[in-house]
Amino acid sequence: MGHPHNALRTSTTGAVSAALLAGAAFGLAPAAPAAATEVSAASGIRFVDIHGDGGTVLKANVVTPAGAGGSRTYPVVVLPTSWATPQVEYLAQAGKLADSGYVVVTYNVRGFWQSGGNIEVAGPPDIADARKVIDWALANTPADPSRVGMAGMSYAAGISLLAAAHDDRIKAVAALSGWADLNDSIYSGRTQHLQATGLLIGAGYLTGRPSPELSQFTKDFLGSHLDKEDEMIAWGEKRSPSAYVDRINRNGAAVMLGNAWGDSVFPPNQYAEFYERLTVPKRLEFRPGDHATAEATGLLGLPNDTWTSTRRWLDHHLKGVDNGVDREPPVRIKSRSGGAYETYPDWKSVGADARKITLDGTKRIRANIDSGANGGTVMLSSTFDQFLKLPPVASVPLLPRRFAAVWQSERHRSPQRIRGTAKLHTTVTSTKESGTLVAYLYDVGPLGLGKLVSHAPYTFHDRTPGEPFAVDLELFSTAYDVPAGHRLALVVDTVDPLYIEHNPSGAQLTFSSPATDPSYVTVPLREQ
Repeated sequence: MGHPHNALRTSTTGAVSAALLAGAAFGLAPAAPAAATEVSAASGIRFVDIHGDGGTVLKANVVTPAGAGGSRTYPVVVLPTSWATPQVEYLAQAGKLADSGYVVVTYNVRGFWQSGGNIEVAGPPDIADARKVIDWALANTPADPSRVGMAGMSYAAGISLLAAAHDDRIKAVAALSGWADLNDSIYSGRTQHLQATGLLIGAGYLTGRPSPELSQFTKDFLGSHLDKEDEMIAWGEKRSPSAYVDRINRNGAAVMLGNAWGDSVFPPNQYAEFYERLTVPKRLEFRPGDHATAEATGLLGLPNDTWTSTRRWLDHHLKGVDNGVDREPPVRIKSRSGGAYETYPDWKSVGADARKITLDGTKRIRANIDSGANGGTVMLSSTFDQFLKLPPVASVPLLPRRFAAVWQSERHRSPQRIRGTAKLHTTVTSTKESGTLVAYLYDVGPLGLGKLVSHAPYTFHDRTPGEPFAVDLELFSTAYDVPAGHRLALVVDTVDPLYIEHNPSGAQLTFSSPATDPSYVTVPLREQ
């Protein structure tokens, strides 16, 4: 994590300021009164206190099917709240679930709002809390102990997956806009995701009580304390469902994963890799959007594809409904460019064809200057792409070649349906021992305007100045259709407001393509 350029260090303040957007990003509290009215009219709701791990009071609400009583039991779904949101977050969906025959318990996770304790970031106390909530539901509601499920968005998705690894009573999980690998989410390419982390931490301080451990992590992470890197990675791994995939497989819970292509908090790659390692009944869905925007309308009680899929998943695995979800192709995606949903038998089949674009020649760029190519703004850019088809753009011919390396393909005679994960391989020589580069893949139209297809950062430390080294970088997975007559362009520069950069003053990077190890970018394409 090194020591980033001083000019960029000040941008941490800007990232934390951007966290003031968290209320809009993570909570839809204004919808809560309408949702509560809807639930109350259709079924029973009560607000309760549940004692979590160590006696910590968790504020919760319980929604039961209309007329529930006697000896009849129902499947139960536990919904932890998302990061920084109040306990009324899921009332609209809880009402729909209760109307279809579920007991639903939703609770405010520890450290936020009126719940007690501190924010532990899905640490052991949060997992113990989830188990305590299940205990409470089985003891105090007409819940069937053989039909327990967990679901939720963002923070709730991670907690649900971790709980499934530690509690074999959980038979089904729907994890929406969540993470499987926390390190790969906020520290991919060994680069701090500045805006995303600042947003989360800022929202935590605004609505909750960070634990001393979280406060120390924040200081070390944003302060780029490389001497604490191993400790921070261990902290993240403890909170990563991918570290417990063997337990999840052994316990057998059916797992549905849903995310957006442009999730600027938890990028899709880490979810897809986790999905491939699961051996339980599983489903993977990717849609256009940013963090939690694909599910957001469902919190208002409006029709929503992701929540419809969630109910179908729970209906089959908790109620035994023969709705065909077990016979459908398990991977379901929708292109950012529009069109119908596409289905695949597995993730590897999504980008079955691949096209290799060679990156010839030698290009040298100066570091510390933003060339104008960038990945956009957390929570905003991919939302604009979702609703308006307006991804971040750059005029590729006007990008300054002193600060950006640019390669372009020929014009494509037919549409290029990009599906999956583009991969960059190149050789880099730096004049300094540390550095950061960011790679961007653009769809370039006839006038040279490039629309961002994907990107990813990469940071290195402890390299010998002047000595070449190979770089292999996976760009964030996506689905995007490049029109006929357009080009693809790969652009590499050294500064992006989304990330903390580690380029010392005066650094220069050279990209080369040795005959013995040519440089290229592999673009995955939908099978024709």
